Amino acid sequence: MTNLKKILLSAATIATMTTAATASTGSELATLKAQMAQMMKKIEKLEAQKSGKNVSPVATIAPQGTPVAAKASKLAFSGTHYIHFLSNKDVTGHRTNKFGLSRNYVQVKGYFFDDPKSYMRVTLDAKQNSNFDKGSLDVRVKYAYLYLNNVLPFTGVELGLAHTPWLDFEEHHGWKYRSISETFGEQHNGGHLHTSSDYGVNFKTKTDYFSSELGVFNGAGYHGVEDGEGLRAAWRLTGHLLGTGKGHAHSDDTYADVSFFGQYGQDESKVGDADGDYVWYGVHAVYNQPEFLFAAQYIKADKADASRKGDGWSVNGEFRLKTLADSLNGWNLLGRYDDYTLDSDVEKKTTIAGIAYKYNKNVEFVVDYQKDEKAGNTENEKVLFTTEVNW
Repeated sequence: MTNLKKILLSAATIATMTTAATASTGSELATLKAQMAQMMKKIEKLEAQKSGKNVSPVATIAPQGTPVAAKASKLAFSGTHYIHFLSNKDVTGHRTNKFGLSRNYVQVKGYFFDDPKSYMRVTLDAKQNSNFDKGSLDVRVKYAYLYLNNVLPFTGVELGLAHTPWLDFEEHHGWKYRSISETFGEQHNGGHLHTSSDYGVNFKTKTDYFSSELGVFNGAGYHGVEDGEGLRAAWRLTGHLLGTGKGHAHSDDTYADVSFFGQYGQDESKVGDADGDYVWYGVHAVYNQPEFLFAAQYIKADKADASRKGDGWSVNGEFRLKTLADSLNGWNLLGRYDDYTLDSDVEKKTTIAGIAYKYNKNVEFVVDYQKDEKAGNTENEKVLFTTEVNW
C-alpha cells in the first residue's frame, strides 16, 4: 500500500468514525459506507495513473456508467469537414447547382505510454464514389500509419499509409484553402502529379533552420491500383530562413521558407516499358506575416505519361483585412493563378478569387469564384460556398 493511500485512508477512517459516533440511524451508516467505497475507487484510479499502468485518461466512467478503455496513454479524436454549395457552368454552358461534402475526415490517434510523442493514427474519409452508390458516401481509409518519434536525431518516421512529403507541407504553409481547391501539383487542371498519402515509409526531420521529408512509396497513391512492380522515392527539403522549422505554421506567425521537392520512380501505368520512368520536381517559396501571405512555385515533370508531362507555375496570396480595421478581424481576401503546359502544347489555367471569414476557431466560411481553362477553352466556371469545420 502506497503512502498516498495510507494517508487518504487514515483521514477517511477518522472522519468516518467521528461521523458514525453521532449517527443515529442505519441509513446514515449505509451512506457513509457508500462514500467510503467511492473514495476507494478514486484512490485506486490515482495510484494507477501515478504508477503508469495501462489506463488511459479517457478510460473513465461515462455519465451513464459505461467504461471506455485503451492500451494507450491518451486517445485524441478529431475531424475535418468541407461542406459546400456549388453552382457550376460546364464547357457546354449548362449550369448545375447542388450541395455536397468534398471532404469528411474523422480520425483517432493512440499515444504510447513509454513515448508520449509516438502514436498510431487512423483517418477515415467519407466521400461520394460513383463505383459504390452514386447517392451515398463511401467510407475509405486516408491515413493509417505508425509514427515513431526520434528514431534518428531530430527525426521521426511514419510507416504505413503515410503522408507523402510535399502536399501536407504546402497545405499548412503555402496554400491554406484545401477546402475550396486542391494544390497546384495535385489538381487535374494543374500538374496532377501526386496524392497526399501512399503506402510506404516517410522520415521527417525538423530543426530550426532546416526540415525535410524523405520517403519510399508504392507510387499509386492511397486510391490507386498498385501491382508491386515499381516503387517511388519522394522528397522535400526546406530551408526556414527565419528559424521557424520546428514549430507549426500559423497565420499570425512570421516565416519565410524555400523548398525543393519531387518524386523519382516508375509510372504505375507503364511499368516494364522503356518510357516507364516517372520523374517530377519543383521549387516553392512562401513568405507569411500576420497581415498577408504570398507564395509561388514552379514544377516540371521530365518523365511521365502524355497527360502529365510538362511544366508550369503557380502564385497565390492572402490579405488579412484586420490590417485595415480591428472590426474586420477574421476576414481574408484570397487569390490564386495556375498555369501548366503539357509537352503537347496544351495549356491548362486556373483562376481563383474569394473571401473567407473565420467564424471561430472551429468554423470558417469561404465564398469564391473559380475558372478552369484548357487549350484556350473554358472547361468550367463555378461559384463555391464552403464551410470548413475542424474539431
